[in-house]
Amino acid sequence: MTKKIPKIGHEPHRKNNKLSDIILGGQDGLVSILGLLLGLSAATRSTRIVVAGGLATIFAETLSMAAVAYTSKMAERDHYSAERGREIQEVEEMPDIERQEIVDIYSAKGFSGKLLKDIVDHITADHELWINTMVREELDLLPVVKRDVYIYSVVVGVATLSGAMLPLIPFFFLPVHAALVSSLILSAVILAAIGIYKAKMTLGKPIKSAVQMVIIGMGAAIAGYLIGLLFKA
Repeated sequence: MTKKIPKIGHEPHRKNNKLSDIILGGQDGLVSILGLLLGLSAATRSTRIVVAGGLATIFAETLSMAAVAYTSKMAERDHYSAERGREIQEVEEMPDIERQEIVDIYSAKGFSGKLLKDIVDHITADHELWINTMVREELDLLPVVKRDVYIYSVVVGVATLSGAMLPLIPFFFLPVHAALVSSLILSAVILAAIGIYKAKMTLGKPIKSAVQMVIIGMGAAIAGYLIGLLFKA
C-alpha cells in the first residue's frame, strides 16, 4: 500500500472566531462605563452631568479600543513580515541548515524513512512553501491579512460601543438614583449572560463563568462609586 504524503503548508479553512473580540470590547466598554457612571452618580444628582460624562467617555473609549485593536494587529503583521524576511535570507544563505531544520521538525512529528525524505524534498523544492513552512512550524507565526486588521478593529470598536451604551440607557429615562439601581441590575444580567455564553462556546462551566463576569464588573463599579463619594457635591 502506497503511503500518501500529507498536504503541507495549508490548513483547513476555518471561519474566524470573533467571540473573544466581542467579549474583549463589550466587557471592557460595559465595565469601564459602569464604574464611571456610578462614580458620577455618587458625586452628583444631575442626570445631565451623568449622561454627558457617560457619552463623552463612551466615544473616547470606543475610539481608543478600536485604535488599540488596529495598532496591535498591525504590529503582528509587521512582526510576521520581518520574521518571514529573515527566513528568506537564511534559506538563501544557509540552505543546508534550513533543510535540516525541516527534517528535525517533521521527525519530531513522527515521520521517518522514505516518507520523511519525500516530505522534506517536497517542501524544499518549492521556495515559497519552504519559507511559509519555516515561519509557521519553527516560529509559530501565521500571516495577518490587512482586511482582517480592519475587521478586527471594527468588531472591537462596535462591541465596545454596544457594551458601554447599555449601562447608560436607564439614565436617559430615570432620575439618577433609580437609574443607578437599574443600571447595576441591567449590567449584572448582561455580564452573567456573557459569562454563560462564553462558557458554552468554550466548554467551560456556565455558572462559574457568569459569577466571575459579575464579580469583575461589580468590583469596578464599586471602585468607581467609592471614588465618586470622595467628590460628592
